[in-house]
Amino acid sequence: MEPMFLRDVEAAETNSPFSDLIRQARQAGAEYPQIWHMFAFQPRATKHLERFTQAIMREPGPISPGLRELIAAYTSARNDCPF
Repeated sequence: MEPMFLRDVEAAETNSPFSDLIRQARQAGAEYPQIWHMFAFQPRATKHLERFTQAIMREPGPISPGLRELIAAYTSARNDCPF
């Protein structure tokens, strides 16, 4: 995986659940969404974005959560984005 544009954000050592996920992915040699670095860097500032995303993807709506995930995956693939 190529380094992030924000190297200081990627290199920051923080105490958050996303930091743990990053460590685990790196140890396993797995790729992971680089947005995790932003969530780990400023957990309080990004908590609202995490809640917003879960609400959009999981709360009742006119299309199923599975179809929402499929749309998001397709859009990401079209944008050459790994998540």
